[in-house]
Amino acid sequence: MAQKKYLQAKLTQFLREDKIQLWKPPYTDDNKEVGLALKDLAKKYSNKLECCENEIEKIIEEIRCKAIERGTGNEKYRTTGIATIEVFLPARQRKDRKNLLETRLHITGRELRSKIAETFGFQENYIKIVINKKQLQLGKTLEEQGVTHNVKAMVLELKQSEEDARRSFQVEEEEQSEADQKEKKIQRTKRGLEILAERGEMVDSETTPYLDIANQTGRSIKIPPAERKALMLAMGYHEKGRAFLKRKEYEIALPCLLDADRYFCECCRELLDTVDNYAVLQLDIVWCYYHLGQLDCLEDAEKKLNLAQKCFKNCYGENHQRLVHIKGNCGKEKVLFLRLYLLQGVRNYHSGNGEEAREYLNKAHQLFKELSIDPSKVHNLLQLGFTAQEARLGLRASDGNVDHAAIHITSRREELAQIRREEKDKKRRRLENINSLKGMGFSTHAAKQALHQASGDLDSALKILFSNPHVWLSHSDPETHNHQESPSQENIDQLVYMGFDLVAAEAALRVFKGNVQLAAQTLAHNGGSLPPDLQPAAEDSPTPTTSPSDSAGTSSVSTDEDMETEAINEILEDIPEHEEDYLDSTLEDEEIIIAKYLSYVENIKSDTKRN
Repeated sequence: MAQKKYLQAKLTQFLREDKIQLWKPPYTDDNKEVGLALKDLAKKYSNKLECCENEIEKIIEEIRCKAIERGTGNEKYRTTGIATIEVFLPARQRKDRKNLLETRLHITGRELRSKIAETFGFQENYIKIVINKKQLQLGKTLEEQGVTHNVKAMVLELKQSEEDARRSFQVEEEEQSEADQKEKKIQRTKRGLEILAERGEMVDSETTPYLDIANQTGRSIKIPPAERKALMLAMGYHEKGRAFLKRKEYEIALPCLLDADRYFCECCRELLDTVDNYAVLQLDIVWCYYHLGQLDCLEDAEKKLNLAQKCFKNCYGENHQRLVHIKGNCGKEKVLFLRLYLLQGVRNYHSGNGEEAREYLNKAHQLFKELSIDPSKVHNLLQLGFTAQEARLGLRASDGNVDHAAIHITSRREELAQIRREEKDKKRRRLENINSLKGMGFSTHAAKQALHQASGDLDSALKILFSNPHVWLSHSDPETHNHQESPSQENIDQLVYMGFDLVAAEAALRVFKGNVQLAAQTLAHNGGSLPPDLQPAAEDSPTPTTSPSDSAGTSSVSTDEDMETEAINEILEDIPEHEEDYLDSTLEDEEIIIAKYLSYVENIKSDTKRN
């Protein structure tokens, strides 16, 4: 099949270069039947390719029929507005022909999904559609999502099926259960990442960094608040997608990776040049398309791979000199370039560019030989107490030298431990400041918000709190004050003893619900009276702090928190402990693919002659 696709691409190139229009005479007659001139064309190209003439004639005829089919569809679209969509099916249903679907573009994504399911025999709720590198949104029309005539749509099936004739009730039930679980997994992933991103936006993200954003050295990067949520969602979806890739669950991985791509596009270019995540994501998406057997559907594979190469250059520097300056070596990152060259070779082969494919595949093969690791060396490092992952990464960073690898791993451990100690000290100081403010009577939320605005300075945070009492008062914590209908005489007497007016003291205690510290500090900061925005209205009356509805809601709140915890834990389980996990690979898959495609490019002529 791969060899045939190569010939199709090569012949398409020749036809384009020779400006031959197969859908017109002398190659197609008035009845759209094949003309005699096609045989002469097949002979010409078979000599050029040194291939079997009959095989070339068959492929040219297929190209001619597709051209006529496309022309008919174009004419129909011009006259009726009915568009044609080329549907790429999962491997189990794929046939050696185009699957075309006609539709109007004002219908919704849900209606298109329903039509695809009905036409090709899927269960509607268990498929996802990818068009223009994005998941089809069910609630929007095709036009709103940029879907056009002759667009390509890829179907991802969440349940694995056997031939319909061989299905039993039990098998179908199990498959449906599997599909349900996969869909729930995707939804939990989305919910968990949204929660984490929301927490990342909050001012306490430094005390509980669920997804830390760091540079090549492992140190945290300051991200503008406007971009932080988008970047955290992008990184979160990417990590989840990579986890599915590791488990070879490509049909679930791809939607996560495409969501990551969407959120990365909301970040500024300068930020994406600081970290290599975006470049790695491009490789992961193309890698996923390859394993789904859908390289034909990814029309911009070349664009994505070129983008990855450009991002690596910006991030690592020309000839990796910036990376070497930062980390002392670039051995581990070569794994990324191996995959880049491999995918560029595969793409070129499928595009009919045999020489370019051979060049990239040979570069990938050379890197593979350089990065292959002697198992005995890994074993030696395991005996020293290092993990297999640390051993692979250390050996690649040290050109396979076991002693140097051990030193590298130990040094890296110490460096990361120092970074973690510094981060821990920073968070400890912040927590101490939060507790200091809480001890003064401020709420946890108010303390964190003020410290965030004051860049961690305690005195500045106090000024912010007293200058904006209405802001933090609305977020007060239950533990920072006493819930009571009216202030006690003892508390009023305390404030009067401090020198405050009786009326002002009573009003302040009502506003702060009995918290003497906050009342006193606010009165002192405002010259003995409450600021205008905290003055109680005449008609205000105390309200009970609890009600039957409050207590009735406790169990539902607890249930929601449990669900959130479950969703978050599922995300965190897939976030690797080692910060360079994305650079670790056994290269088993790469070795197989390199060998397969090298055999294709090296035997193009002999294989086609045998045909």
